[in-house]
Amino acid sequence: MTWSRQRELALRQAICEAGRHMYRQGLVVGSDGNLSARLDGDHILITPSGVSKGTVDPDHLLVVDVEGRVCRGAGSKWRPSSEMAMHLEAYRQRPDVGAVIHAHPPMAIACTLAGISLARPVLPEIIYHFVAIPTAPYASPGTPEGAGAIRELIREHDAILLDRHGSLTVGADVAQALTRLEWVEHVAKILLAAHACGPVAELPPEIVRQLLARRRGNKRG
Repeated sequence: MTWSRQRELALRQAICEAGRHMYRQGLVVGSDGNLSARLDGDHILITPSGVSKGTVDPDHLLVVDVEGRVCRGAGSKWRPSSEMAMHLEAYRQRPDVGAVIHAHPPMAIACTLAGISLARPVLPEIIYHFVAIPTAPYASPGTPEGAGAIRELIREHDAILLDRHGSLTVGADVAQALTRLEWVEHVAKILLAAHACGPVAELPPEIVRQLLARRRGNKRG
């Protein structure tokens, strides 16, 4: 194992702080949701199954390898998150990803139930930050189906909705993945309110092109 103890401790703390923030913001309830962070190319740190993100402790987290085998924490009462396969798939498809968060943001889930797409170019914030937020096909929660459902989309997108289930956001670190989760729920609230009032128009193509150009320019910078 190639990472330092200091790095592992910092990631454990960052994951737990993010989990408590998600719980306070109502982005997860009960034992919903799961978080992970990349330790090195072959190992990740992940939250356990059945533990509230509002009370998760750094010592609860487990180290697993890219095949999902527990390398540290085995023999304890904790098991890796039931959504581990989805996390591992995100890391496999995106070497640039350092953290993955699966949450159950209520307004975002409501959008999938109501058939409201966050992939349409209607808000400049969506285009600038994400290009689009697509919805993955339905997969039964806690099963290997989740990995297949996100496989194609996560290659090109930093945030996706999971049909009737929640969201998946990725980032270079835990803080970025958490910020993207907050954006997802924010735009979902806006779009639900807008659709309740009437038809929602898309931005003109020229405005979309300008926003995409700005996004590309900032990424290069």
